[in-house]
Amino acid sequence: MKRAQQFKRVAKSTKAIQPSEPGDKDLETRPSLRLKSVTIRAKSKSCQAQTQTKILSLTIPNSNPLSFDKMRILPLEFFQIDALDLAPRLLGKFLRRDDVVLQITEVEAYRPNDSACHGRFGITARTAPVFGPGGHAYVYLCYGLHTMLNVVADKEGVGAAVLIRSCAPMSGLDTIQQRRGQKTDKPVLLTGPGKIGQALGISKEWSNHPLYTPGGLELLDGPEPENILIGPRVGIEYALPEHVSAFWRFAIAGTLWISAPKNTLRPS
Repeated sequence: MKRAQQFKRVAKSTKAIQPSEPGDKDLETRPSLRLKSVTIRAKSKSCQAQTQTKILSLTIPNSNPLSFDKMRILPLEFFQIDALDLAPRLLGKFLRRDDVVLQITEVEAYRPNDSACHGRFGITARTAPVFGPGGHAYVYLCYGLHTMLNVVADKEGVGAAVLIRSCAPMSGLDTIQQRRGQKTDKPVLLTGPGKIGQALGISKEWSNHPLYTPGGLELLDGPEPENILIGPRVGIEYALPEHVSAFWRFAIAGTLWISAPKNTLRPS
């Protein structure tokens, strides 16, 4: 995997940014995990005998079935780097809450001095969590309806985060379908940031939750993608041109679990 530092950073702009309220749609993709069927083993809600469900094609070391109970929770220091470096490193990692486990397949980076980032408004009641230390959740409502999960990046006070745009279901499919109100195992189930929050059953109250501690919502280590796609972020037309065109959207190449638009993504 190429070093994240190779992704282009946009210099701090001297242009004035319009003092509008934080946009509900605010807040780039390398080629794929090698296609190889892997069986994921996860606990059921009833703690009965473990079941196996073939969910997604990905590369797993030694091709052994995964036991999420034995997987390492990512440490605090993993998150305390530039959002542009953290974003591609989150691809392939796992979000776990109770019986639901999702693999992250698409993200977007939002950085300081970024006219698309909520942090551009400074610390407010709504944006305070994004200025917290890396490794915590920042959750906000889009259009007062969709729960958007972000992973706070960098050191405390910086004001940066990574938006989780899409995931693939690894366990707890019944729970995911129930929360989503959609009886399908197709990508439409989890391709879009509002769908992730709904599938995990989280609300704004989860902001500031530490993702590096056991219990509640956790971020687990996972396989690194072999190839990544990159492209401009989605729905930030209000931002300055250099930020609209910045390739700060990342996704696993070769997976179907990517949100629209896909035609703006290219190999890194």
